[in-house]
Amino acid sequence: MSVVAPAEFVDELRALAPRYWDGHPFHLRMHAGRLSKHELQAWAANRWYYQRCIAQKDAAILSNCPLPDIRRQWRERIVWHDGTRPGEGGAENWIRLAEAVGLTRDEVLDERHVLPGVRFAVDAYVNFARTQPWVVAIASGLTEMFSGALMRKRLAALREQYPWIAEEGFAYFTNRIQAVAGEGQATLDIVVEHSVTREQQLAAIAALSFKCDVLRAVLDAVDYYSGKPWN
Repeated sequence: MSVVAPAEFVDELRALAPRYWDGHPFHLRMHAGRLSKHELQAWAANRWYYQRCIAQKDAAILSNCPLPDIRRQWRERIVWHDGTRPGEGGAENWIRLAEAVGLTRDEVLDERHVLPGVRFAVDAYVNFARTQPWVVAIASGLTEMFSGALMRKRLAALREQYPWIAEEGFAYFTNRIQAVAGEGQATLDIVVEHSVTREQQLAAIAALSFKCDVLRAVLDAVDYYSGKPWN
């Protein structure tokens, strides 16, 4: 198979946008203001598990990457999520959102509400990053191309539809919207530059498809169980 031109490769990646989780029924109900407080809590508690594993996923990519320039660029993602000291970073901001919807810090951190399906999907994503070539693992993160618009829509909807959520609970989204303002261009540039064979291009496309499946699997589990009482 012959490698395709960068523009065509990018089009193939962007064509996966319909597989992203922005149109998932749970998100649609969230944006329409149709979630109960309990459902929002279930979402926040389970999404925490994804948030806390992102830095581990990025560390796995770093450990597999032999290129110092890429490692320097990628390690900033770990800093963004973990912060430079306790009480900082994207993961901490997610805990603040969970607290703003009525969860305690302890019940978020001990993961008592994390569903088996969520844990299975997120663990599969981390394992993917550990076992795949570094550029393929990076390609899985190209959901950044689709996430900015969803975050802006979600932030507006949460503020409008759930006014009881304190504004400080939205720090994760306000900061993350800025972080993905470039719609994943830097990540896309890495993937395009280092996918030099058609096999590598197809592996990158499959990786992005896999990540979309992971995200939808997370919401499928939350959607199914969120209306049920805590165990």
